[in-house]
Amino acid sequence: MADLCGYFGKLLRVSLDKGSAREENIDPQVLRKYLGGTGYAARVLFDELAKGTNPLGAENKIIFVTSPLTSKRVPGGGSIILCFKSPETNAWGESRCGGDFGPELKSSGYDALIVEGKSDFPVYLTIRDREAILKPGYALVGKTVSEKTELIRKDLNDPSVSIMCIGPAGENKVRIANVMSGGRAAGRGGAGAILGSKNLLAIGVRGSQKVPIARPEELQQTIKSCLKILRNSETATSFRKHGTIGDMPANDAAGDLPTKNWISNSWGKGEQLYDEFYKKHLVKNKSCYTGCPIACGRLAEVKEGEYKTPIHEGCEYESISAFTAFIMNERIDVAIYATYLCNEYGIDTISAGALIAFAMECNERGVLQREHVGDLNLSWGNSDAIVELVRMISLREGLGDILADGVRLASQKLGKGSEQFAIHVKGLEGPAHDPRSGKILAVTYGTASRGMCHIHPLEGMAYDSGKISWGLMKYGVPDPNGLDRWDEKGKGTIAKILQDGMVIPDVLNTCKFFMYHGIGLEHLAALMSASTGWDIDGKELLLIGERTINLQRLFNFREGLRQADDLVPERILKRPEFGLYAKEEQCVIRDMESMLMEYYEARGWDRSTGIPTKAKLRELDIDGPIDGAPFGQVL
Repeated sequence: MADLCGYFGKLLRVSLDKGSAREENIDPQVLRKYLGGTGYAARVLFDELAKGTNPLGAENKIIFVTSPLTSKRVPGGGSIILCFKSPETNAWGESRCGGDFGPELKSSGYDALIVEGKSDFPVYLTIRDREAILKPGYALVGKTVSEKTELIRKDLNDPSVSIMCIGPAGENKVRIANVMSGGRAAGRGGAGAILGSKNLLAIGVRGSQKVPIARPEELQQTIKSCLKILRNSETATSFRKHGTIGDMPANDAAGDLPTKNWISNSWGKGEQLYDEFYKKHLVKNKSCYTGCPIACGRLAEVKEGEYKTPIHEGCEYESISAFTAFIMNERIDVAIYATYLCNEYGIDTISAGALIAFAMECNERGVLQREHVGDLNLSWGNSDAIVELVRMISLREGLGDILADGVRLASQKLGKGSEQFAIHVKGLEGPAHDPRSGKILAVTYGTASRGMCHIHPLEGMAYDSGKISWGLMKYGVPDPNGLDRWDEKGKGTIAKILQDGMVIPDVLNTCKFFMYHGIGLEHLAALMSASTGWDIDGKELLLIGERTINLQRLFNFREGLRQADDLVPERILKRPEFGLYAKEEQCVIRDMESMLMEYYEARGWDRSTGIPTKAKLRELDIDGPIDGAPFGQVL
């Protein structure tokens, strides 16, 4: 293959047990098949991780990966993707983080960073223009995220170095621990616990390398065209003004707001909560990376009172919903403060809120004993308990030590029927969207590679309930306006195409939200073609998306996941017990199995096992060993 463009063709492999960092070449053929992001990472982790790898053992690896579109110039290009075997699910794990870290890593001269092994003592890593140094991190131990960030910048004498770090929760190997960067989070799946298990507390990057571009003028013109689309987009303008939290009123009304640990799908307080946030606590909007044309992030504060909170970033729809509707908390100031604490301790806000909701229901049902609860008042919505449980989970104290392993393991430890209301898929707690608002969401929750996540089902929610087609009608997705959100027939087939198309932002390290506002596969393909010089179109991107999803499926199959792991909790199939939809029979999910069978058939997977067939693997040109034998001899 000719000289690479859009890539440096280099990765940095840091072996913490050896205290070494070495540069390796990346196979251009692999890049051409998987492009970057979650696609390239799936290939690397499938090849390099042995079956049964302990997620919190030295043998696990975590890859920080970019793509040719990881650039502050590209609309939506400010992302870094972290991929790993998840300590929460024992399966495929991935998490995206906005900010400048991704572009800085790319500018340091590397397309990817692989971290493996375990250090004998706390360290942090610095990378600057293809020079990597491991430095002692004793001074960082026990510090919050903001404290670590400040200490590292002082140590490096660089106030602008881009840093990803874990908080105390990661050091304590809390399985919902995240990795933070500049107020943004690689939130789901427990990446922070992996770094903590490796004694790697932070990574600082700075770069000035210029990646070669195949057709620079064409790339610049394509960028201008995308920016014009965004400037003329009414939805982009609204998104800039209201951010993700602006969805609370509409989602509440649509039955898309899980409430009281998913007992209901609406609360009736979404508009009230958002109005109070907007009028009293919003400081301004903020872009997660330098140059973002939308800047949907929110800076918020609580100016006074018991829950006084400094200006910080992160009061997004998922986080605020998790600390209000999930747990029946009507105080927005408490939700803002809890989100701030999660960012400082370094834990996933979605899972934290879900765990607190689970604990409150356990308390209500008599599952918890005095030894678990102590002096905590775990009645629904209790402010003091919310804040205290965030701290206890992060530091693994008391009941928090049980909850810190995630809702699936917590329910197994507590027993007494609590498994029935431990809401998760594959071990990952449910986010703030409800499939009783549109049936495709049930399929995408069940079949998403990392479990019940908020990103990969996003397309199902927006299509069925929001009537957004994501520009995928030209690739076979029916017009959503012609379908009833509560229909079930056909939804499995549609889910397949939506997933193949909407995994592409994670393959290309672009923000998925830009596809809300008119940036479709053809625009991403044009950006990639100009960057790399390869002839890529939207149809090929769909194929690469399908290849990525199938390889992740094989990864999960190898780790022991089976068809039963595609089922969603019984509670979210049933009619809500209260709220706007308590008498709406149409929102009941009646035949999850038929939707899954339809989905498997559309994917070319065996209907009896949910595993890709040999014919499908040949079609997607997926090869390699599984259980020590070629795919074709096993499947």
